[in-house]
Amino acid sequence: MANTTSAKKATRKIARRTDVNKSRRSRMRNFIRKVEEAIASGDKTAAEAALKAAQPELQRAATKGVVHRNTASRKVSRLAQRVNSIGA
Repeated sequence: MANTTSAKKATRKIARRTDVNKSRRSRMRNFIRKVEEAIASGDKTAAEAALKAAQPELQRAATKGVVHRNTASRKVSRLAQRVNSIGA
Protein backbone atom coordinates (compact mmCIF):
# COMPACT_ATOMS: atom_id res chain seq x y z
CA MET A 1 0.00 0.00 0.00
CA ALA A 2 1.14 3.55 -0.73
CA ASN A 3 2.65 5.38 2.23
CA THR A 4 3.49 8.88 1.03
CA THR A 5 0.90 11.50 0.14
CA SER A 6 2.17 11.74 -3.42
CA ALA A 7 1.99 7.95 -3.86
CA LYS A 8 -1.60 7.92 -2.56
CA LYS A 9 -2.52 10.68 -5.00
CA ALA A 10 -0.81 8.77 -7.81
CA THR A 11 -2.92 5.68 -7.09
CA ARG A 12 -6.09 7.80 -7.20
CA LYS A 13 -5.04 9.31 -10.53
CA ILE A 14 -4.20 5.89 -11.96
CA ALA A 15 -7.61 4.56 -10.92
CA ARG A 16 -9.37 7.49 -12.67
CA ARG A 17 -7.30 7.11 -15.84
CA THR A 18 -7.92 3.35 -15.87
CA ASP A 19 -11.68 3.92 -15.83
CA VAL A 20 -11.48 6.46 -18.66
CA ASN A 21 -9.24 4.21 -20.74
CA LYS A 22 -11.50 1.18 -20.17
CA SER A 23 -14.44 3.21 -21.37
CA ARG A 24 -12.59 4.40 -24.49
CA ARG A 25 -11.32 0.90 -25.30
CA SER A 26 -14.81 -0.54 -24.89
CA ARG A 27 -16.29 2.15 -27.13
CA MET A 28 -13.64 1.43 -29.77
CA ARG A 29 -14.37 -2.30 -29.65
CA ASN A 30 -18.11 -1.67 -30.02
CA PHE A 31 -17.52 0.32 -33.20
CA ILE A 32 -15.26 -2.43 -34.55
CA ARG A 33 -17.89 -5.04 -33.70
CA LYS A 34 -20.57 -3.10 -35.61
CA VAL A 35 -18.37 -3.09 -38.72
CA GLU A 36 -17.65 -6.82 -38.38
CA GLU A 37 -21.35 -7.61 -37.97
CA ALA A 38 -22.18 -5.60 -41.09
CA ILE A 39 -19.43 -7.46 -42.98
CA ALA A 40 -20.79 -10.81 -41.75
CA SER A 41 -24.31 -9.90 -42.91
CA GLY A 42 -22.91 -9.06 -46.35
CA ASP A 43 -24.47 -5.58 -46.42
CA LYS A 44 -21.86 -3.42 -48.12
CA THR A 45 -23.59 -0.06 -47.56
CA ALA A 46 -24.09 -0.76 -43.85
CA ALA A 47 -20.49 -1.94 -43.55
CA GLU A 48 -19.21 1.22 -45.25
CA ALA A 49 -21.32 3.41 -42.95
CA ALA A 50 -20.11 1.52 -39.88
CA LEU A 51 -16.50 1.81 -41.03
CA LYS A 52 -16.92 5.53 -41.61
CA ALA A 53 -18.16 5.87 -38.01
CA ALA A 54 -15.48 3.56 -36.58
CA GLN A 55 -12.51 5.21 -38.27
CA PRO A 56 -12.47 8.47 -36.24
CA GLU A 57 -13.16 6.51 -33.07
CA LEU A 58 -10.10 4.34 -33.63
CA GLN A 59 -7.95 7.37 -34.42
CA ARG A 60 -9.24 9.11 -31.29
CA ALA A 61 -8.29 6.11 -29.18
CA ALA A 62 -4.80 6.29 -30.67
CA THR A 63 -4.52 10.02 -29.98
CA LYS A 64 -5.58 9.52 -26.38
CA GLY A 65 -3.01 6.77 -25.92
CA VAL A 66 -5.46 3.93 -25.41
CA VAL A 67 -3.93 2.02 -28.32
CA HIS A 68 -0.78 2.64 -30.34
CA ARG A 69 -1.31 4.69 -33.49
CA ASN A 70 0.05 1.89 -35.68
CA THR A 71 -2.43 -0.53 -34.10
CA ALA A 72 -5.31 1.84 -34.87
CA SER A 73 -4.11 2.31 -38.45
CA ARG A 74 -3.71 -1.43 -38.92
CA LYS A 75 -7.23 -2.11 -37.65
CA VAL A 76 -8.74 0.56 -39.91
CA SER A 77 -6.78 -0.77 -42.89
CA ARG A 78 -7.83 -4.38 -42.34
CA LEU A 79 -11.48 -3.45 -41.78
CA ALA A 80 -11.47 -1.31 -44.96
CA GLN A 81 -9.94 -4.17 -46.90
CA ARG A 82 -12.66 -6.53 -45.68
CA VAL A 83 -15.42 -4.03 -46.44
CA ASN A 84 -14.09 -3.50 -49.98
CA SER A 85 -13.96 -7.24 -50.61
CA ILE A 86 -17.70 -7.68 -49.91
CA GLY A 87 -18.89 -6.82 -53.42
CA ALA A 88 -16.11 -8.68 -55.21
